[in-house]
Amino acid sequence: MSPRIAILDRDLCIRKKCGYQCEKVCPVNRMGEECIVTEEDTQFPRINEFLCIGCGLCVKKCPVDAITIINLAGESGDPVYQYGINAFRLYSLPLPTEGLCGIVGKNGIGKTTALNLLSGKIKPNFGEHTKEFTEDEILERLPIATRRYFESEQETQLEVSYKPQMVDKLRDAFKGTVEKLLKTMDERNAYGDAVEKFGLRKILKRKISQLSGGELQRVSIAAAYLKDADIYYLDEPCNYLDIEERLRTSLILKDFSEGRKMVVVEHDLAILDYMSDYVYIFYGEENGYGVSSGVKSTRAGINEYLAGFLREENIRFRDREITFSEYSERETQTKTRFTYSRMKKEFTGFKFSSDEGDVRTGEIVGIVGKNALGKSIFVKMLAGVENPDEGEPGEFKVSYKPQYIKPQKGTTVFQLFLGSNIDKSVAENAKRELGLMKLMEKDLDQLSGGELQRVSIAQALSQKADIYLFDEPTAFLDVEQRLRFSDLLRRTIAETEKCAFVVDHDVVFVDSIAHRLMVFDGESSVHGHASSPLGKREGMNSFLQMAGITMRRDKDSKRPRINKPESVLDREQREKNEYYYSSKD
Repeated sequence: MSPRIAILDRDLCIRKKCGYQCEKVCPVNRMGEECIVTEEDTQFPRINEFLCIGCGLCVKKCPVDAITIINLAGESGDPVYQYGINAFRLYSLPLPTEGLCGIVGKNGIGKTTALNLLSGKIKPNFGEHTKEFTEDEILERLPIATRRYFESEQETQLEVSYKPQMVDKLRDAFKGTVEKLLKTMDERNAYGDAVEKFGLRKILKRKISQLSGGELQRVSIAAAYLKDADIYYLDEPCNYLDIEERLRTSLILKDFSEGRKMVVVEHDLAILDYMSDYVYIFYGEENGYGVSSGVKSTRAGINEYLAGFLREENIRFRDREITFSEYSERETQTKTRFTYSRMKKEFTGFKFSSDEGDVRTGEIVGIVGKNALGKSIFVKMLAGVENPDEGEPGEFKVSYKPQYIKPQKGTTVFQLFLGSNIDKSVAENAKRELGLMKLMEKDLDQLSGGELQRVSIAQALSQKADIYLFDEPTAFLDVEQRLRFSDLLRRTIAETEKCAFVVDHDVVFVDSIAHRLMVFDGESSVHGHASSPLGKREGMNSFLQMAGITMRRDKDSKRPRINKPESVLDREQREKNEYYYSSKD
């Protein structure tokens, strides 16, 4: 095995335009060897990983950051799978058994590749991407535990039920109604059961193209649930779902996984912790390489992921620990910056109202509540996108990141950060913290869901404004990206002495950023009401009581955790009317 791997992102590489700077600066090339050469058929540079000395000059000189050189000190053995020359490779696999297997890890490090290998859609090639191995050759080269898994599944082709990350693509893929889709997918004769469990009765006659994000997510999960499969794979099932829907869905999936194999990738740590029977940790370099840990207990696995250190494997995969304060953000004691009056807005079949309120200098107000209660409507009224029927949102300049992002065709990421209304210092910091530097030359319509979300929140935060409005900014972001954005947002709002409102359903994220909370109540899709901003404890208690859950802090990592229903701590907190954990657990 090479002591390092080289990745060339061909979507970024501009080849002839840069004059092949990587070839010119390579010291191995200068000594007469051919470490970086141009492929005759594609005209892309090709990096010889065995000759590469890891100096990093090609990385530094590449004008579009298309090259990544990763030293693999401590790694050994061949990859299980590699896509091609200087392309992504996966070094090990999770081995799901019965129950719900949680997967935690960054985006772009092989989780879907692992599933495709386990399901037989692709076969291991051990880094020899031009060779096709026989079944016997594959078994001979696999580690013993992985070999046993493949042997047990070799007799029949594994049937997979897959719920993709980007559920909005279903709108283009299927033109019929919810009812037609579910009946088409029903291989277990469980149509009625799925309709009731996932609360789909009211939208059965609606076309897929007319569904909201949360409705589309529930339909997608139900469709995967209806298939008769050997393994069920759900990629980020909680995006667009409110906390009650997340809890209900996690309980349904956990119950359904008994006696079955189910793999769930989820970046909402509280929900992943709540529903998983065991976890695997994926680590590596985004779009470079990926490694799966051994199986972990849920609590220990999540804590090891946050620490960036795998105890049993004795591997450190991140140079910093993801930490949580023992204390939540408290109310700021600063002066009121802006106020807004009571507001009302009425649509056909839905009424919304909000109490008057204010926002303070350097403050972030979290907005929480069930779906379809008017959270996005409230933010749109502050942004001036919707006009209230009664009341006034106030006089201030806003920067608004909407819930659903439509990429502009023909526009690059770089172009979004141009113009006189961009705060250049904030923009540079946001681009660096959210890992956007490699994306600058890409067109917006070429970005993945997570990439587009990161670009959108960075661009919104970089605008010169008084109030920053973020509607579900964590959708499609992995755990590390969510917590990096949390740190970036808190620091930027505090340093610039601006204000922000943030709508989100990830309780861990909301807890990490909010000084006060607005709690929305009412009847979904019928009427909704927004409270004035409440103190953190009062707001969290009110919100969690409506959601029917209590929370505590993990004794080691201090991360928020949802108590199991009817557990000793759950009952104790309910008796004290303390749904939100104490300052100290």
